[in-house]
Amino acid sequence: MCVKKAETHPDNDVEVDQIPLTTGSVAEFYIEPMLPCVGDIDVMYHCSHELAIPRGHPPPTQLPAEFHNYAQVFEIIDSHLPGYVYLDTRYLLTYCREDEKYHYVEYDHRRCYLVLTKSIDRHGPAMFTDNSDISQLSVDMAYCCRCLVWPPQAADWPARQRNYGWPDSASVEHVFGSGCDTVHVAHRQCRQDEWMNEHQWRLSFSRAEIVLINRWMPVQQIVYHMLRLFVKTERLTESVDNSNAATLSNYHIKTMMLWASELKPRS
Repeated sequence: MCVKKAETHPDNDVEVDQIPLTTGSVAEFYIEPMLPCVGDIDVMYHCSHELAIPRGHPPPTQLPAEFHNYAQVFEIIDSHLPGYVYLDTRYLLTYCREDEKYHYVEYDHRRCYLVLTKSIDRHGPAMFTDNSDISQLSVDMAYCCRCLVWPPQAADWPARQRNYGWPDSASVEHVFGSGCDTVHVAHRQCRQDEWMNEHQWRLSFSRAEIVLINRWMPVQQIVYHMLRLFVKTERLTESVDNSNAATLSNYHIKTMMLWASELKPRS
């Protein structure tokens, strides 16, 4: 998927783009046939005028070509829950053609957190789009704020001891250089709190997961697919006591498979 949707930047009436990234099973699996087993298409998208950086990190002077000449920079602030953060408005970047660099001005530093205010049909961090009139698959769109830097919250991952050489150093370098994203979703314990439900974001490593899962051998992909199918057909993703904490998700299967891939030899 490569379509970019233009919208108007609220501050300066210029058009910005929504940059999509296909995630989930469509991006993760390369074994075939997969289509009958894919329930929907997951797409994350970020806007070309917004960027997140770790707390204390200097504002960038260079950005990929997909970003606009004007960009707001949000500082990632930890919440009281691991992996869940707030995005504090910190800098405004402006591209200067003379020296081909971005220059910044710092906002008056009174806490001003980024909030997603649209009223939408949400499935966790995703916005549901009914695509049944043109395709058999629905599309889940998840708005994110791009972070080009590997976050300190996951600083131990690149240097982790790997006894069996997976992932290899090239894959680790690729993942590390891709940074992460933040998606707009609150922790389940915080969703009853109106302020935290609106302001909380979650660190997302979907880009890393796509790279790593595509480095699996075909048999590993098949096992992953079989586990996902078993969980779905046995209805293990449905809560047994109406509590979100009791629900088993595909993410649990993915996490266990990735751990096993590091801890066990390929054989």
